[in-house]
Amino acid sequence: MKNKKFFIALVIFSLVGQVAWVVENMYFNVFIYKMFNASARDISLMVEASAVAATLTTIFIGALSDRLGRRKPFMCIGYILWGVSILAFAFVRLDIISSVFGQAANAAAIGVTVVIILDCVMTFFGSSANDAAYNAWLTDMTDRTNRGRAEGINSMMPLIAILVVFGGFMGFDLDKAGSWTVIYIVIGAAVLLIGVLGFFIVDEVPAVQRDELGYFATILYGFRPSVIKKHRELYLTLLGFIIFGISIQVFMPYLIIYYEKTLGMADYVLIMAPAIILAAAVTALYGRVIDRIGAEKALLPSIIMLAAGYVLLFVFPGLIKAEGLKMKAPVFIGSLLMMSGYLTGMAVFGAKIRNETPESMAGRFQGLRIIAQVLVPGVVGPAIGAAVLKNADTVVNSDGTESFLPSNAIFLAALIVLAVLSAAYLLYRLMRKKHES
Repeated sequence: MKNKKFFIALVIFSLVGQVAWVVENMYFNVFIYKMFNASARDISLMVEASAVAATLTTIFIGALSDRLGRRKPFMCIGYILWGVSILAFAFVRLDIISSVFGQAANAAAIGVTVVIILDCVMTFFGSSANDAAYNAWLTDMTDRTNRGRAEGINSMMPLIAILVVFGGFMGFDLDKAGSWTVIYIVIGAAVLLIGVLGFFIVDEVPAVQRDELGYFATILYGFRPSVIKKHRELYLTLLGFIIFGISIQVFMPYLIIYYEKTLGMADYVLIMAPAIILAAAVTALYGRVIDRIGAEKALLPSIIMLAAGYVLLFVFPGLIKAEGLKMKAPVFIGSLLMMSGYLTGMAVFGAKIRNETPESMAGRFQGLRIIAQVLVPGVVGPAIGAAVLKNADTVVNSDGTESFLPSNAIFLAALIVLAVLSAAYLLYRLMRKKHES
């Protein structure tokens, strides 16, 4: 594919970046749920605000990296500041909030607000480093002959990161504020150190030419009607990516809470870990399939796997609750299919988008990618999930407060959205075949 140094940089930056994103995407929800009794709407608002921050950041910083013709400084400095912003979460605690604002203040409500604001700050640095710079760098360092394999590695990293986070979190009692303090210090320090290491292992892309357009012209380049018309395949792919992402975000913000609280699976990590390992292997191997048969043909198996996972997780909640490994098989199989479909789908869309991105213009198009991957799904998906869970059952906590319990209806809603993508995909393939004949 490329030299050994490139491979090392790809694995390290992708894995550590995804560990940070897993903590944000899957555990910030748990954090404000457990520490500040956040509602479904609070969680939805946090995801939506972060999605907006990620999109704006990627648009502006991606265009700036094109304008300057540089990727490496944005990656390395960005990771360092990303780590610092994660470290700041160690100080978001009820006792610290009460000491600052006084005992009479509603510390829980203030805590939710602070987390949402700080999440946006963290997202700014993370998106600058990862979404804008790293993804543009990866596009520039690969070509059509090896992007499937590169995306197979890149797209399996979220699952590996989930496994790393799950394994690391097993030793912590997440009902205790002290556990979260240690978690944020460890994750923040790791991201910061990778930023420093990047100065030694990341090669700048020599092919990137300094953009002759003005900065704001570069920002707006991908939104021009003439550009959209010229690169129709790219924009159709982005549209499909939006629908795919909405389906994922309907359930993802509530997934861990659903497993732990609704299904009563205190050992959900032990059930999901084997599924994650297998799904990661499937995703890595699937990258070669993408290179061999093409991204368009490779999408349908991903959709089928994802849909099958949704069906199992929706139909069998009663069996999942039951005792014994055999009766927990549906959550294992459903999770394996869901995660395999999710990550192979990400690899398919990622490879196709990189293939259709004009050469030496990767930075300015990262904003469009993040709109499709993060903004629209991050706003629409959680809102659908919150609407589905509007009248969800509640549980009384030990301190007398109430928390909502996500239901399996989130998987049915995700399946309905995925059906829209399936219909659009089949229509596209039919029209394409008719046009070629």
